[in-house]
Amino acid sequence: MAAPDVVELRELALDVARQASRLVAERRAAGVAVADTKSSGTDVVTEADRASEELVRGLLLGARPDDAILGEEGDDHAGTSGVRWIVDPIDGTVNFLYDLPQYAVSVAAEWECEIIAGAVVNVPSGAEYAAARGQGSTRNGVPLRVRPAPPMQERLIMTGFGYLREVRVHQADCLSRLLPQVRDIRRMGSSALDICHVAEGSADGYVEEGSQPWDWAAASLVLTEAGGRFGVLPGALGTRIPGWPQETLVTAAPADGWDAFVTTLRACGYVAGAGTGMRE
Repeated sequence: MAAPDVVELRELALDVARQASRLVAERRAAGVAVADTKSSGTDVVTEADRASEELVRGLLLGARPDDAILGEEGDDHAGTSGVRWIVDPIDGTVNFLYDLPQYAVSVAAEWECEIIAGAVVNVPSGAEYAAARGQGSTRNGVPLRVRPAPPMQERLIMTGFGYLREVRVHQADCLSRLLPQVRDIRRMGSSALDICHVAEGSADGYVEEGSQPWDWAAASLVLTEAGGRFGVLPGALGTRIPGWPQETLVTAAPADGWDAFVTTLRACGYVAGAGTGMRE
């Protein structure tokens, strides 16, 4: 099976994310109501999430009917082409619910278990992040480059929190150890945008236990194509919560600051064990 054209997939991802972002903006202007909850009472789904994912699926399958789709809100769609799309119809749904201007549509294409194209569109601001494997990454068409990593005590770190109580307790415990080691912490509410901020140099790192592939798929490529490094490490929660996957610690940083960041995360209790043992 021939490898797909990564530039064509990037352009499709960007076009689809743009159209979905316009729908999401229209739904936000019309008012928002919670449609359902997922892992807990605070993990909400809105009708706009569902409408956005339905639109994204329809556009992708209309353009490439043989592709597979993994989405946050709907059932998986099997395909035969070897390409799988990984979709978050609204990353940052709670921000969307409260009208905080930090939520995005994320669309990524995967081939042979690697992300090869993707786009993240910030709905309120209109900022468009896009990348294709080996072609670099951009914001609004302008090439991106990570900020050179400063000393650990001068790094601004992005993070997020899960919706299960036991996950939040662990995250807060680790964060209390990390905060004295860095310049400051930001919790903005969208994993995809947090990682894109590292890619554009407005943050120095990102860490979160338990983010899902649709949260980070497109943004991870934006980061690596901008000179960053991304990995899903074995998180400490995998040794504490029965059934919790081993590799769930989503981590991002400029490549030149990766080793020091991971060493600090391990000392703060985020990383399980002493070895790297990571999927990147």
